[in-house]
Amino acid sequence: MLEVLWEDNHLLVVNKPAGLPVQGDETGDQHLLEIAENYIREKYNKPGAAFVGLIHRIDRPVSGTMMLAKTSKALIRMNEVFRLKQNRKIYHCITQYALPESEGTLENYLGKDSNTHRALTYNTPRPGTKHAILHYKLLNNRGDKFLYEIHLETGRFHQIRAQLAKIGSPIMGDLKYGAKEPLPDRSIALHAFQLITPHAVKTNPSLNVIAPYPNKQWWQLFADVVKKHDPKKQGPKKQDPKKRR
Repeated sequence: MLEVLWEDNHLLVVNKPAGLPVQGDETGDQHLLEIAENYIREKYNKPGAAFVGLIHRIDRPVSGTMMLAKTSKALIRMNEVFRLKQNRKIYHCITQYALPESEGTLENYLGKDSNTHRALTYNTPRPGTKHAILHYKLLNNRGDKFLYEIHLETGRFHQIRAQLAKIGSPIMGDLKYGAKEPLPDRSIALHAFQLITPHAVKTNPSLNVIAPYPNKQWWQLFADVVKKHDPKKQGPKKQDPKKRR
């Protein structure tokens, strides 16, 4: 069943469950675009196939906010919004090891190993790598589980997963990047928590959509933290680039 977070005539924002692919792949498993198309066709009694445009992606084992376009016009405009980084995507993740500081910035250069489908992380530029910057903030911890808020300054392949692993704090359940054990449902503890973005057509106000945590034990440990957390605050401050050198 599709968990719809927000919808109008142009856009559809849903809470993607972990394990569901965004689009069809070699597994042949049911995917988000197919489910969303069926939802629109049935809700609005549309004959034939309904239009659903993919604006952005999140990895299969990741849960959270996904925005889809219901018209070709909305798809073109929102693709431009995402390309120009005119929006903000805020992630939450759980690690079993604390990051170096309670708040800070990670800056690396990421490449990609096509054979293993993994991001390769370096401290200095190398041929074929791309600059990657994220900002993190500790929200709380429960014993050996640490909840972080992540703001992406760049959007690279497996960026959060790779950069956290590089400093010795892999995301819970992320065996691909060094976690010691899987989570029971084979997901990883990374959740696209909040999306703040201009609308495809309307000028004001901006959309501000939050995806509730999955109903899993490791996420529900922090349910009270999220209730107290003000989702509209600015979060980790971006550092002056000169101070990172």
